[in-house]
Amino acid sequence: MWKEVIICGVIIITIFIGNQITQNYSVETIEELTKQLEELKQEMYQKQENVDSEKNNEKMDDIFKQWNERHDKLAYYIEHDELEKVETNLTSLKSYIKSNEYAEAVSELDKSVFVLKHIEDKYVFNLQNVF
Repeated sequence: MWKEVIICGVIIITIFIGNQITQNYSVETIEELTKQLEELKQEMYQKQENVDSEKNNEKMDDIFKQWNERHDKLAYYIEHDELEKVETNLTSLKSYIKSNEYAEAVSELDKSVFVLKHIEDKYVFNLQNVF
């Protein structure tokens, strides 16, 4: 009897610890990417007439590189459809920035931020998501 209780307790504790680790990693990734995307958005708004396309391309390449580095770890525990939406939006954003279509780029940037926030809300550990 006590063996089963101990095993169940270890399993439950392992689940909670694993959830905390993955949730912290997700929140850190989403906050960092959102922050970089918001900085890029502000830069595009501030310099709408004198847009430095080289700098925007470099910043977008950095964001895309960071996403690709973190994508593999996120794919272990987040639905692939959600990650694919972010990747699709980032790819569209990158192409709009390279072609200097900043109105469309801002739209895709907002979509990317929305999907990232949606992922964060969807996978947060609370009673609403548990039940």
